[in-house]
Amino acid sequence: MPGQLSRLFSSISRFFSPPVRALSTRLATLSPGDKLIASVLGLFVLISGFIGLYALERAFLVEVPANGGSLTEGLVGTPRFINPLLALSDADRDLTRLTYAGLMGIGEDGNLTPVLAESYSVSEDGKTYTFILREDAEFSDGRPVTAEDIVFTVGKAQDPGLKSPELSNWANIRAEVVDARTVSFTLPKAYAPFLEDTTLGILPAHLWRNVPNAEFPFSPRMEKPIGAGPFKVRSVVRASDGTIEKYVLEANNRYILGRPYLDEITLVFFDQEENLENALKTGRIESAYGIATKNALSAPYSRVFGVFFNGNENPLFARPEVREALSIAIDREGIIANALGGYATVAQGPVPPGSLPAPSDLILSEEERRVAAAEVLEAEEWEYDEETRAWKNDGLVLEVTIKTSNVPELKAVASAIQDQWGRFGVPTSIELYEPGDLTQTVIRPRAFDALLFGMVVGRDQDLFAFWNSSERNDPGLNISMYTNPSVDQLLAQIREETDPEERQEALERVNDLIASDYPAAFTHAPDFLYAIPTDLRGVTLTRIASPSDRLATAAHWYRRTEMVWPAFARE
Repeated sequence: MPGQLSRLFSSISRFFSPPVRALSTRLATLSPGDKLIASVLGLFVLISGFIGLYALERAFLVEVPANGGSLTEGLVGTPRFINPLLALSDADRDLTRLTYAGLMGIGEDGNLTPVLAESYSVSEDGKTYTFILREDAEFSDGRPVTAEDIVFTVGKAQDPGLKSPELSNWANIRAEVVDARTVSFTLPKAYAPFLEDTTLGILPAHLWRNVPNAEFPFSPRMEKPIGAGPFKVRSVVRASDGTIEKYVLEANNRYILGRPYLDEITLVFFDQEENLENALKTGRIESAYGIATKNALSAPYSRVFGVFFNGNENPLFARPEVREALSIAIDREGIIANALGGYATVAQGPVPPGSLPAPSDLILSEEERRVAAAEVLEAEEWEYDEETRAWKNDGLVLEVTIKTSNVPELKAVASAIQDQWGRFGVPTSIELYEPGDLTQTVIRPRAFDALLFGMVVGRDQDLFAFWNSSERNDPGLNISMYTNPSVDQLLAQIREETDPEERQEALERVNDLIASDYPAAFTHAPDFLYAIPTDLRGVTLTRIASPSDRLATAAHWYRRTEMVWPAFARE
């Protein structure tokens, strides 16, 4: 080989030597001035050539994400259960989302996409789902992900002794190993949103199989989880009192969809929102959700807020005209602009905005709302008493007590509604409860006349638990005790309908029926805000059901780029 290279260079040298010698001889005969001009021209040609070659190369090369870089993010709370079966807090779910993977996941377009699964099929009756795993899927410790791991994880979710929050999603579903790479799920009846449940992170059976239920929450495997997600734990930093200050995660090279671009993500935990905001302002952290900044990303939050009426507790709110008039009298645009800083969207029904076609309703002025609401009451023989400044009907006085959670956002909304209803002639008082107390003493026993609250609808748009008549009593979530046979039928149909267009049409009918019954005065759906550094790219936010959804595409985030030929660009 060296001899061949030597002969090649010798041939090239012989080819170029004569013209080079001729050029040198010619240059030697030039005057000093001509030599200077020739040198300048030669240099100009050389530089122009390099620039031309560079421009030509740039014209054909494409900029693509490159590996490298890190992100430091802050959040309020402290992780405790970093396990997909036990995660309770936002901190738990964030770490679980980054370190574990499910059969399915959320893609960059917001739709479900296979992750550990290579493909899946559904039986004609919609009851059996069969998944084939990707051949090279591995946990971060190098062990393969098998059908046994899937069935084990589902079995633990179904174990009442573990008391997993996932129990209700997997109850009465039979999971079976078909072969090492194939698993099937048999449902008692067709349930279209089932695929959403298969985003559950999969546990490695070889590490958890022999851990008793009583030891699950305290296992050392909880602190440094082994999963098949895009990142894995590098280190855990604790304060002097033992509390966790931060988690440092590094890219998992074994992630089945490809190594994440970022080398590292660090999650820093704070005890108060104020401390989180200060850390973002001072640069201690680079990103955080729930904080409004100039360049913050926003996305629809799958939560609908409103004042829910309970006619069983107070017969006054069993009267349709009362509920309708109170709903009409609310200035939703004003609440969003003044109480919520503009970071919300008007809600016209129980389905979050953005899920259905935008309503064409005109925005009414305060006078127009007052007149319209008054007409509704007067049609049912309510009269406004100028002396007492209240609406009355056969001894009844229209007055409201709003119960809600003692958090800034809801306090501001409640105060705005109190003022608006007061100007309409409806005396309104507010009772504030700490979030835990509100759930236990107000919501669960249905001990309220009017409740300002929010429903977490979720990405699957399944409204059954919130509006079906079978869910009226605790632990059901139908907090307004709403009953409508047509709605019950449609909600059951939506759960079984696999055709997306049919489901959408049924969802629109449900929204219209519930909205026209006024079981609640729906007010708004908040925006999900995510402050990130300006050079962090690849972040896509679609509909957010849980804050951890913002991390669904974290493997595609990047801060560095490189130029490559199109053939070498990573898809």
